[in-house]
Amino acid sequence: MLNRLSLSVISAVAVLALTGTPAAATAPVTGTAQITATAPVTAAAVRTQGAPSDPLAPGPYHRRLDPLAGTWKATKYNYILGRDGRPVVSRDITVRTRWIAKTGGRFLEEQTEGVLGGHPYYRLGILGFSTIDRRYEWTTFDSVTPTAMTYRGPALSKGSNRLSLPGEFTDPGVLGPEYAGKTIPMRTVITIRSDDRHTFELYFTPPGQSERLVDRVVYTRRAR
Repeated sequence: MLNRLSLSVISAVAVLALTGTPAAATAPVTGTAQITATAPVTAAAVRTQGAPSDPLAPGPYHRRLDPLAGTWKATKYNYILGRDGRPVVSRDITVRTRWIAKTGGRFLEEQTEGVLGGHPYYRLGILGFSTIDRRYEWTTFDSVTPTAMTYRGPALSKGSNRLSLPGEFTDPGVLGPEYAGKTIPMRTVITIRSDDRHTFELYFTPPGQSERLVDRVVYTRRAR
């Protein structure tokens, strides 16, 4: 009988040691050892906390191009069509430039229409900044040259109001029949002089010759 009682007491003590007394199980933990519950972290919070900014989004280099947007009266000086160093001048040109919303505001579209040398003239240009290459890029398609003209600037470490964008093209003969089929280095220089005025200058470097100005356009704002 005593043996059975002893075994019962020992078993009860063992169970209490493992589970604790009812009072101990329900009593709150006090003092510095108290554990406070925290709200669960949501998936949205995980995505936003410590998330890096989007390196592909438009940034300050894009904002430097903002003064180019709007409607412009353009005066074009073309030295290829001119003679004896004097350019053909056209003042009958309108330019409309806008950020392309469907690209997330990454690219400017420029549409130029008017008359050049007595003939209708049209040009479509796309200007943007590559956040990967850290350079400005400019491509044009017009009613005179049967090829795209593409320019890519150098990698930049700081912004500037003067952009120098080199490129090259295969001459269809605009510099003369002796240059047809030859690769011609070229360079576009965009100078933002104010919010209401800027210039585009185009330079060619024919083989064996120095770089020379072949086209200059002065933009004066008509409307934003």
